[in-house]
Amino acid sequence: MFRWLFITVLSIGIIGVSVWGYQEHQEKNAVLIQAENTYQRSFHDLTYNLDLLHDKIGSTLAMNTREQLSPQLAEIWRLTSMAHNDVGQLPLTLMPFNKTEEFLSQMGNFSYRTSIRDLESEPLSDDEVGTLESLYEMSGEIESELRKVQNMVLNDNLRWMDVQLALVNNDEQADNTIIDGFKTVEKTVEGFEEGKLNASLMGTSSDKDGFSILGESKITEEEAKQKMKDFLELEDETELTIAATGKGANVPMFSGSFKESERTGYIDITQQGGYPASLMINREVTDVKISLHEAMNIAKDYVSKLDLANEVAMVESNQYDNVGVFQFVPNVNNVWIYPDALQVKVALDNGDVLGFVAKDYLENYHERDIADPAITEEEARDKVNPNLEIQENHLAIIEDDMGEEVLTYVFLGTLNQDTYRIFINADNGNEVRVDKLKQAEIKY
Repeated sequence: MFRWLFITVLSIGIIGVSVWGYQEHQEKNAVLIQAENTYQRSFHDLTYNLDLLHDKIGSTLAMNTREQLSPQLAEIWRLTSMAHNDVGQLPLTLMPFNKTEEFLSQMGNFSYRTSIRDLESEPLSDDEVGTLESLYEMSGEIESELRKVQNMVLNDNLRWMDVQLALVNNDEQADNTIIDGFKTVEKTVEGFEEGKLNASLMGTSSDKDGFSILGESKITEEEAKQKMKDFLELEDETELTIAATGKGANVPMFSGSFKESERTGYIDITQQGGYPASLMINREVTDVKISLHEAMNIAKDYVSKLDLANEVAMVESNQYDNVGVFQFVPNVNNVWIYPDALQVKVALDNGDVLGFVAKDYLENYHERDIADPAITEEEARDKVNPNLEIQENHLAIIEDDMGEEVLTYVFLGTLNQDTYRIFINADNGNEVRVDKLKQAEIKY
């Protein structure tokens, strides 16, 4: 009796394990099939979008009217965004494909900048037409290579899951037809970047030199150590570990770090000029004991002691748990310079400065010749949505979508329960930008 009972229980167990294993196998296959379908769809969408992109760039070269040219450039921007998204969904993270992704990003930036420009008053330059011709040729080469890969995928029933496994395992012996095809695309783009694309595709048209405030003179490591202790308000006996950035760094820095019983922190100082670029102090922040306004005054005093901007204005403040975060910009003759922003983080338990970031200021600061506005404040106010209840206004320099600095009237106003910042061009009255300001987040 016991023997038959044991056999029955064992049989049931084996059947149960078999059913469970079969279900697991089915679920795993379902996940693999779904992943494969996603990869296949993204790849064929990428090929299709680059086909369209090549055709649209060719059509743009044949156009001559602003009414058709701007929408066509906007369509090129849309297609590059879609193609970039398609690339991001393919299992190529372990394979160098950054040149192609960078090319798509730069093409999108170029088409966007030119599409939002008034092409009637500022038509495409010869350099920009040359860029479009280079883009047309390059997109044609990429289209051709992807068509070859697509043909092999369809004819040989190649699977993207095999590509993922080959990349993960670094399997050089496997049939990596798809990988080889994408490597060819990458080499094609790299070859064009080296010789056929001109500067109008790259970056913005702004001609200011980044980090010009730093100058040429460099500080020593010992000088940097003393500056760090002053900025961090450390005791002389506190041990500070310092390291210099390696060769090739965009901006050479000295980085310092310290560790005490109840707090740790780090700071970056530029080797040229000895300016503080960023600092962060980590410690437990207890209950709130000072107001956000008091913390703002502490942050403002801290900025004034750094010998950067002579006078600053606060453009934004936020409270996150028990800390306040404040953004300041230089105030030059009542004109706020938004590109030269500074951020300060203050603990709301005792007013300690826990963070500071000056990258935007150090990178964008330069001497500016600020002209008088061409329109009056009243004329600019008339350009603001009449449903907006304006609370305050000031003049400011900001960067537009082209990356160019423009003088604007800034109007802070409310609509329903939200607060907005409206930027009106002080030369022509155009609405440059509208920012919705953050509100205190609801805690759930």
